[in-house]
Amino acid sequence: MPLFRRKGNNESVGERKKTKVLFTSDLHGSETAFRKFINAGLMQKVSSLIIGGDIAGKSLVPIIDKGNGYVLVDGKEIAKGSLENVIVDFKRKGIYYTILSKEEYDELLSNKTKLEEIFNEKMRENLETWIKIAEEKLRGNNIPIFVNLGNDDPSFLFDIIDQSDILRKSEGNIIEVGGHEMISFGYVNPTPWKTPREMSEEELMINLRRMAEKISEPEKAIFNFHAPPYNTSLDNAPMLSPDLKPVVKGGDVVMTHVGSKSVRKIIEEFQPMLGIHGHIHESRAFDKIGKTVIINPGSEFNQGILHSTLILLEDGKVKGNQFIIG
Repeated sequence: MPLFRRKGNNESVGERKKTKVLFTSDLHGSETAFRKFINAGLMQKVSSLIIGGDIAGKSLVPIIDKGNGYVLVDGKEIAKGSLENVIVDFKRKGIYYTILSKEEYDELLSNKTKLEEIFNEKMRENLETWIKIAEEKLRGNNIPIFVNLGNDDPSFLFDIIDQSDILRKSEGNIIEVGGHEMISFGYVNPTPWKTPREMSEEELMINLRRMAEKISEPEKAIFNFHAPPYNTSLDNAPMLSPDLKPVVKGGDVVMTHVGSKSVRKIIEEFQPMLGIHGHIHESRAFDKIGKTVIINPGSEFNQGILHSTLILLEDGKVKGNQFIIG
């Protein structure tokens, strides 16, 4: 009689259950990083893929159609035959683009409402493309992608996610991941950039506690919060001057802790099995708060590089975790 049998991508060994998940965050519109994420999940035979937030791109580049060629707004000329290469590079870096006539571009300079409409439409189009990619690559594999929105993501993107069977909204729901309850929240503590989804620490605590109190077994739970907990290895970022430039002393950039005190406090109180976080791109790290393993995979989305973490869960514990970068 076999000692174990495979059930989807979970393994049962005797009475023990092993589950592999792959977590990433802060893809910021990079189609290349998203494709790599799915490919890595298939290669590692995971049961679930989890995106911790900030799926939207951060910039939009107008491309002016001159008839016999194109020009970027920085004045760089693009031959007609070279435009496709430029677009491929934009998709790698998570840059949105729109092709306009000179008249349309001039109008855009003075019409912020129109600019915002185009930016929102590009976010929708990009996410719809991701859904098509996921459906094609994951068809027949029964691997869901649980998606959080982050602080840079407008909430209307949830409407696009709700149209997919493979991408599934995690925020506001208790999700079962390999027999473990997962709660998710994409808002963060205030930042200098005043991004779309920020809350005071007091508001964060109210929302986090409301969700945590619904968990039946906190010690076996996963807390998927975009903001990392304060004063850990996961929340180191450059200290900024009043004009939002990095503070440099002795030739070195001064680093400081910028995570959420409420996230830290709720982890200390409920001691979940695992905390998965993002938001601070330069702070890739594992750490622990009490018994809780906490992870931030970091991000290099603007280079088309995937930062992710392969996590092995077994018997209500984190049995192993490994960064997958490439």
